[in-house]
Amino acid sequence: MAELETRELEYFLAVADELHFGRAAARLSIAQPALSKAIRRMEARLGVPLFARSSRHVALTPSGRALQEHGRHALNAVGAAARSARRAADPHAHLRLVLKPGGDAGLLSGILAAYARRPDARRVDILFSGPADRTDFLRGGRADVGLLYAPFDDLGGLAHETLHIEDRVAIVPSGHRLAGRASARMADLDGETLPRWKGVPGGDGTGPEVADAVQLLHMITLGRMVGVLPRSLVEPVPPGVACVPVTDAPPSRLVLAWNEHDRRPLVASFVAAALESGDPGDPG
Repeated sequence: MAELETRELEYFLAVADELHFGRAAARLSIAQPALSKAIRRMEARLGVPLFARSSRHVALTPSGRALQEHGRHALNAVGAAARSARRAADPHAHLRLVLKPGGDAGLLSGILAAYARRPDARRVDILFSGPADRTDFLRGGRADVGLLYAPFDDLGGLAHETLHIEDRVAIVPSGHRLAGRASARMADLDGETLPRWKGVPGGDGTGPEVADAVQLLHMITLGRMVGVLPRSLVEPVPPGVACVPVTDAPPSRLVLAWNEHDRRPLVASFVAAALESGDPGDPG
């Protein structure tokens, strides 16, 4: 199969996202006929149709869906490689750390202090993101390292080290039937409304969509749903809710992650400092 150019992948992904050649052409700032011609050339070279077209509808074929998934990763990897090359030549480049607000299990201050003591330490820029895109920051080169939660975040293509292990708790309104329990099991939550996380496909949630733990806690306080989170994300426990350990929920791991192909001393030094200060421990 012939190789594809990055420009062609950009064209294809724009159409795959929009499922409309006119909107995709406007997004790319090119003429629609030129975009249509480029997609037809791709299909001819690959020997498979990427889109099913009619006068009113554009849809991805199975081949198109496969290229959408892998093509986006490939394009991100090319972009990340270019950014890493530029940053490797900059002796004053800052290290960029991505995490969600409050998503450090109380370890970040110690990690930063340990890193600052190293002779090769650089300035660390803290980037905050929502629940769905921290891994994209790492794969796309917008961040060098990130604090992620396993098994919730997709660690595919990322190297990682565990910094902390903790149990998970059910967060319920203070007047909930489970609020006074010393512990609970996942079966005790059958029939409860669980959240859908914004930008995160799959999951068992059937309730309203939430973007972060702050929104989740507000909805729980209102009695609209319950949630199951790593303990550190809800400590100290806010008014109006109760936390009940879930004994059969798999423990949560806070991990430091980075692109598996990133071998820069800048990243290796920060990882070493984090491991010096981290404490995997046991789920409590």
